[in-house]
This record gives sequence, C-alpha cells and structure tokens, in this order.
Amino acid sequence: MTKKVLITGSTDGIGLEAARLLVEAGHLVLLHGRNPAKLERAEQALSALPGDGLVEGYVADLSRMADVEALAAAVAARHASLDVLINNAGVYATRDAVTADGLDVRFVVNTIAPFLLTRRLLPLLGTTGRVINLSSAAQAPVDPAALAGQGRLSDGAAYAQSKLALTMWSRHLALALADDGPAVIAVNPGSMLGSKMVKEAFGVAGGDLGIGAGILARAALADEFATASGQYFDNDSGQFAAPHRDALDPRKCEEVVGAIETILAAG
Repeated sequence: MTKKVLITGSTDGIGLEAARLLVEAGHLVLLHGRNPAKLERAEQALSALPGDGLVEGYVADLSRMADVEALAAAVAARHASLDVLINNAGVYATRDAVTADGLDVRFVVNTIAPFLLTRRLLPLLGTTGRVINLSSAAQAPVDPAALAGQGRLSDGAAYAQSKLALTMWSRHLALALADDGPAVIAVNPGSMLGSKMVKEAFGVAGGDLGIGAGILARAALADEFATASGQYFDNDSGQFAAPHRDALDPRKCEEVVGAIETILAAG
C-alpha cells in the first residue's frame, strides 16, 4: 500500500537518503528544503529513480514560524491525509545562532518548528498516522530560560538540549493523544553518521548515512512502530530503550511544552 510521507530537511544527508529508500519502495514522498535550488535538484534526482514512487517539493525556512505555518497549509491544500511525518531537519552549528525573535536557532529548528508542524498536521495524520521525530544520542537537561531565549549556550549544549526537548514533547504529546491521534516516536538514528551537520560540526567523515536512513524508513513503514507511540528508539543499540530520565518526568515535560506554547503564543 502506497504511503504519503513528509520528510523535513530532505535535500541532503539522512533525510535525502531516507526519501530515496521510500521512493524506491513506491511511496509518495513530500520533500522539504530551505534552499529552492537544492530542493529542485533533490526532486529531479528522486524523480529519475525507477519504480512507481513519486515526489513533491515544499520550500520553507523552519527558523521562521510563518514558514512552518505556510508549509503545513501548503501540504493540507494538496492532501486530505498524510501517513507519516518525519521531523528530520536539524541545526547544530551556524553563523546565525540567534533568530530575529531572539531565540536560539537550535531550539527553534530542532524543537519548536517540529512541534508546531506536528500540531498543524494532526488532522491529516488522524489516528493511524505516525510522527517520527529525529532525536539524538546527544541529549542534555533543558534550561527553560535558554529555550525562551534568555542567555546563550554553546553549539553542543544548545543542540543537546534541543534534542532532549524534542524527545520530551514527543512523549508528552503521545500520552496526551493516546488513541485519539497518530503514533509519536522519537528516534536516535545513530551516532556520528556522515551528514553535512556532523562533518561541519566535528570535522570527521562520519558513518554510513544508510544506517540512519534505514531506521527512518523502517519507522515509517514497519508494524513494530505502529503501536510504539511515546517510546524512544535508540538505533545505536538497535532497539527501543529508556529515554533520558527527564523525558520520563511529567512535570519537566509539561514545563518544556508550556515554554514552547508560550513562545508560539507570543509569536
């Protein structure tokens, strides 16, 4: 059965490789990128693959909430339903670490944008869809003040906190929706894979991107993930595992979600 899958940040790295796997398997993949030229190149490359898979392209800068809203609206305008949303886009190091709203771009792109996009697309995902959130082995306790733009963090600290915050809201949303929404699952695709982000941040070639792409395709399609809402999959160990202890703390999760909602309400 053909699936409709939206993958953010799918013009390179793990996102592009996952899109390739899904297109080759005959599915419809909604590509997303910030750069129109890179998005067009990705569309052309994937459209040339053999088989019945299809692609569509959507441009949006996920550091701007207006673009996130526009992305959700554009998808909803073309599709009445969506089977899978893979929130893959992420930022580690950048010259512009602070957005026009005074927020750390890592929290905005890695945590807040996927939160908003997921909320907006819930009606399309229904109760049978899936939300796969790209977490990381790099996670650190979230400073709510830093999340709200009060104070500055190093690249590593901002990234690690943003990924734990993503894992926390994933579990919080899964528990809140229960059987009334899609499965929401946080996934560590694998440590130090050879993405552009890893190469720029650490100056190393990194591991096989196929490791991360494979688990994303599996999470999107395999039956084992259909009933795993609220869980955390650690691809370093190859299994569902306990998340960071803060993701199991309802009070801390509510604090993070409350901070995100406050930021979005102020925008």
